Amino acid sequence: MPPESSQEPREEREAFLEESVEFVVREERAIAESRPFRRAGEYWGKLGPGLTTGAADDDPSGIATYSEAGARYGVGLIWTALFTYPFMAVVQEMCARIGVVSGEGLAANIRRHYPKGALYFVTALLFAANALNIAADLGAMAASTRLLAPALDAGLLVVAFAAVTLVLQIFTTYAQYARYLKYLALALFSYVIVAFSVHLDWGAVLHATLVPHLSFTKDQLFLLAAVLGTTISPYLFFWQTSQEVEEDILHGEKSIKARRAQATPEAVSRMRTDVWSGMLFSNLITFFIFAACAGTLYAAGDTNIATAAAAAAALRPFGEFAYLLFTVGIVGTGLLAVPVLAGSTAYAIAESMGWKYGLYRKLKQAYAFYGVIIVSMVVGVAMNFMQLDPIKGLIWAAVANGVIAPVILYFVVRISSSKKLMGEYANGAWLKTIGWATILLMALSGLAAIWALF
Repeated sequence: MPPESSQEPREEREAFLEESVEFVVREERAIAESRPFRRAGEYWGKLGPGLTTGAADDDPSGIATYSEAGARYGVGLIWTALFTYPFMAVVQEMCARIGVVSGEGLAANIRRHYPKGALYFVTALLFAANALNIAADLGAMAASTRLLAPALDAGLLVVAFAAVTLVLQIFTTYAQYARYLKYLALALFSYVIVAFSVHLDWGAVLHATLVPHLSFTKDQLFLLAAVLGTTISPYLFFWQTSQEVEEDILHGEKSIKARRAQATPEAVSRMRTDVWSGMLFSNLITFFIFAACAGTLYAAGDTNIATAAAAAAALRPFGEFAYLLFTVGIVGTGLLAVPVLAGSTAYAIAESMGWKYGLYRKLKQAYAFYGVIIVSMVVGVAMNFMQLDPIKGLIWAAVANGVIAPVILYFVVRISSSKKLMGEYANGAWLKTIGWATILLMALSGLAAIWALF
């Protein structure tokens, strides 16, 4: 029998080995448990311009359109949230790819390769449509805030919201501004919570989503045109393309040549993940706004919804929680969308005129670019003091979008399909098909909106 002193080291070694094995097992378990969070963090890190562009699409004007459609027709038009997704995602991906591959914004590409007359025409219409949208959004934000604090003056709130967005655009760095926009997109989750907090027949909702139904009345056709106009919107085309350029500049690629050199398969793949995710997020929010209003307002026979703030107020009988979230969501999305509307106008005009542009520049480096942003906001504020009817403003904005969207989309599809301009990243056959189908769809939508007005 070995002496007791020789047994002790063996027992110590065995105990040490057991502790080591337990430590490794614990570490592996911790790593396995943290992997989903790490993957979620990596995925969130890949999201950028696509997410903010998609979220900006659900602005207060869009919320008003979806709320009115849900209140008036229940889930009758909810299928549009699914139907528009591939069209919207393909178009925005084309715009983003143009920015990544060319190193320039959409208007700059049109100016370089096509006659300037058409570009000036659509840019002027874009300015008018965006100004109407800015006015309607600022008005909706002010009205929604007064639902929570009735003592506040609506005019002062309009000015305050405009001032806040201007300060952020002009006096913060692009990196800070992009981060602010990205996290503001999370405000849209309030509509998901609202939909799940009210009673809904989800079987009927799913059936209406997968089985489209349309009665060809003037009213329903106009609402359908409004939904398409606020979902596939021209201002998003310019914003998406220019934001891809801004992202490259943020990472140090200051020259056009340097940005073009960064157009690698990996960069294009990351862009596609971002864009398709952002558009999916946008359409999911659209779906839940439809569902929430259909399950509450339509079910209660409250179909006279004219604004986003009216939709929020009408939800109050269904619970303070839903009412509060819907209202806060309007303000949050407005803070996201108004700068995008003004910024897209500035990108389009500055690129059309050959001016210096970009949110990465300081005010003194791009007076004209920031001047367009300021003028757009001032016009939007002024319209609110002119007692602009918000519904008429949205109607004419939808008509303007319906007129200019097919024209701009023509250039988007042509440029992104050009082997000479895009090389290996040019559209394939199925992308071209969806692109031309979107042009036809938006042209018909614009005609339907004009016909429904008369």
